[in-house]
Amino acid sequence: MQAPTRSTLHWWGTLLYVPVLYGLGWLSARPLALVFPQWRPDQVDLAGVVVALLLLLLTLPWRLRRSWGIEHPWQELGVVVPAASGLRAFLRGLLKATALLFGVVVVLLLSGKSEWQGQLTAGQLLNAIALLLGVGFAEELLFRGWLWGELELLGGRQRAIGLQAAFFALVHPWYQLPGFDSISLLVGLVLLGLALALQRRADHGALWGSVGLHGGLVGGWFALQAGLISVPAMGPAWLLGPGGANPNPIGGLLGWAGLAGLILVRRHWWR
Repeated sequence: MQAPTRSTLHWWGTLLYVPVLYGLGWLSARPLALVFPQWRPDQVDLAGVVVALLLLLLTLPWRLRRSWGIEHPWQELGVVVPAASGLRAFLRGLLKATALLFGVVVVLLLSGKSEWQGQLTAGQLLNAIALLLGVGFAEELLFRGWLWGELELLGGRQRAIGLQAAFFALVHPWYQLPGFDSISLLVGLVLLGLALALQRRADHGALWGSVGLHGGLVGGWFALQAGLISVPAMGPAWLLGPGGANPNPIGGLLGWAGLAGLILVRRHWWR
């Protein structure tokens, strides 16, 4: 990824841009609770997130043209790339996600803490695919696309890679977990943010490898928990990750080791 050379950015604009969009999305979704009284509060909140994402897609080209001084914003963000190279990057990222999850599953099965069930309904499969594409694209566009570019302009190339990983980690709800669990998940999120950034650099700016890696981890772990394996309700958090019956493996030793391995392999792209 090559950072643009001209900028009219200010820190306050970077810090407020997405919160303002999220707030507008949240407010616009409130009337849906009246129109669809059968919707749960989390469904209304999800609708607000979708609206906020649509606002981001609509306003992002304008912001990049105005503040970054570029003419082709989607190319700069790594979204518009040659189809063949984008597909190769996506599949490489997805393959890395599969390898990381495979390692977790093998350890769980060999240790006797889980059993292979191999059950997945069509609805669960569709949910996994939706998470892969939806969460993968939305968060990578936001963090490894827009935010990373802004941080490079504001703070420089070397500093930006760590800052984007820190912001990425801090906005996730790690703080809802108790004690050491919250810290272990925070560390895992930082490692994931670094691994995803190095993936994009290794793909010469294309965003799709990061989408495949990130989305593959989210969608793949959902599919595993949904019925492919039995996840122990009281598994060791230090190994499997915090969360009790719904663990997050990037916060455990297995996740740390896998992500650290990806970072070491790609470490020359840090420069």
